[in-house]
Amino acid sequence: MVCLFENVLALADRAEHLNIVLIVGLAIFGGTVGAKLFQKMHVPQVVGYVFIGILIGPMIMKVLSSDTVQRLEPFNYFALGIIGFMVGGELKKDMFIRFGKQAVSILLFEGVAAFLVVGLLTFGITWYFSNISTAIAVGVVFGGICTATDPASTLQVLWEYKCRGPLSTMLMAIVALDDALALVLYAIAVSIASVFTGMGEASFAVALIHSFLEIVLSLGQGVIAGMILTWILKHNDESEKILVFTISSVMLSIGIAMAFHLDVILASMALGITMINLAPRRTKGAFELVHKFAAPIYVLFFVLVGARLNITNFNRMVAMLAVAYVCGSLLGKTMGSYLGARSSKAGGVIRKYLGFCLYPQGGIAVGLLIAASHRFDSEIGQIIVMVVVTGVFTLQIIGPICTKFGMRKAREINMNITEEDLIKSYNVSDLAETDVAVIDSNMSITKILEILGDTDLFYYPVVDKAKKLIGAITMDGVRNTFTTTEMHEWLIALDIMEPIIAKTTGDVPLSKALRETKNLQLEYLPIVENGDTLKGVLDARGVSRKLSTIILEKQKEVDELQSQM
Repeated sequence: MVCLFENVLALADRAEHLNIVLIVGLAIFGGTVGAKLFQKMHVPQVVGYVFIGILIGPMIMKVLSSDTVQRLEPFNYFALGIIGFMVGGELKKDMFIRFGKQAVSILLFEGVAAFLVVGLLTFGITWYFSNISTAIAVGVVFGGICTATDPASTLQVLWEYKCRGPLSTMLMAIVALDDALALVLYAIAVSIASVFTGMGEASFAVALIHSFLEIVLSLGQGVIAGMILTWILKHNDESEKILVFTISSVMLSIGIAMAFHLDVILASMALGITMINLAPRRTKGAFELVHKFAAPIYVLFFVLVGARLNITNFNRMVAMLAVAYVCGSLLGKTMGSYLGARSSKAGGVIRKYLGFCLYPQGGIAVGLLIAASHRFDSEIGQIIVMVVVTGVFTLQIIGPICTKFGMRKAREINMNITEEDLIKSYNVSDLAETDVAVIDSNMSITKILEILGDTDLFYYPVVDKAKKLIGAITMDGVRNTFTTTEMHEWLIALDIMEPIIAKTTGDVPLSKALRETKNLQLEYLPIVENGDTLKGVLDARGVSRKLSTIILEKQKEVDELQSQM
């Protein structure tokens, strides 16, 4: 163990000489391991990614140096684009028709409330330590930045815990629209701050027009890209080509947005919205492929979020501002979302728990932070950087945990499960057929035919006197026997039974057992224990029917929750 620790330290000392591919590999592998450890403690995986980022970042092990984090900055835009695309794929037009007014109301209330609470708190603290002009500038900028909700960590939690229902639906709409509101509020904030710091040349009107154009052009670019990609996918059926066309289109959309200083998340989100609404069935496969492809991208993205935490010159004023930023964001979003839900007559679940799901901050907040730090002088710029980085980091830790809490209280966890998810969660014994007709090895053909006539099964285990499994009789086997062999009354089960090709036990994972039935082209697997003592039968078709029933029951629960909105 000591040698391992020494090797890790030696690797950290040589980190600046490591190639970028090795560093990225270490970050993804380490982030995945960290996520698994945190998941065992019932903490969302995203917290594990961020923690590993802190551990291997510039502050501790220095495997990810500040220069490396800077060099990987373009990757962050790619990750944000993929995230925006996947969020867009969740926003179908029927959702906007049903929840549009409520979403807009909640969005405005929670955004403005967070802006005011954070702005006033940070204004008061800065005024205590500095002058009123700087206090106003700092207050409005912090207020503008804090309104952004990170769609990445929010989406990660919803996927991890298979969430579905009214709260999940509303949350998707809010985080999708939050970027646009954050840009507008930030534009207003920067215009005000520029006037009070003597750095403003443009009027408020010009700043607002610029923000409006940025939003419109970002959305327009994404819509055009989405229309082109949808047309391409209509003429391609191969999974590989669908994935290539989709990823390349997202990258092109991101690149165009970056080249013209547009919003990456809005552009890629518009691409996803366009696709899912123009051809929902045709493009569904594209979103599923990107979701599988994106797993390591999310890991590296959040590891880099943790690695960015490199705070120096942390003084009393910055500490107080960071506390005000975090607490103000929590209070503002919770209070604002409740008031917005109440004013729009949203359901009780949304009123009570939506605020808990809006705490995470990430990509857009960091982007606004970078823009703000370049706009003001070094003193204000440094304050903004330290406070927002600390606040974003803290909210990235708190946010996913609170999102999980809200989803659990709303009873929406595991409501979006698929048959594949259920298979992974069960053992053979959970879906075994225990009430099966068993045939003794010496049973006469007459008695066997009576049993076959009285039951509607297709598979009958054969056991010896000690109740040990020795074979099986199938309906197909009986038919083949009677068509190829002359029927005699003295035939017994031993004469017509088939050998056991494979068997399983109750504690075997269901996924493994079903994989074996598929590989061996079997429909049934006998379940035994203590050698060959029969305990039941695994019916592959029956399993599929049971899983479909469970999924339908979950869907009914979701529909009932939706009807309560």
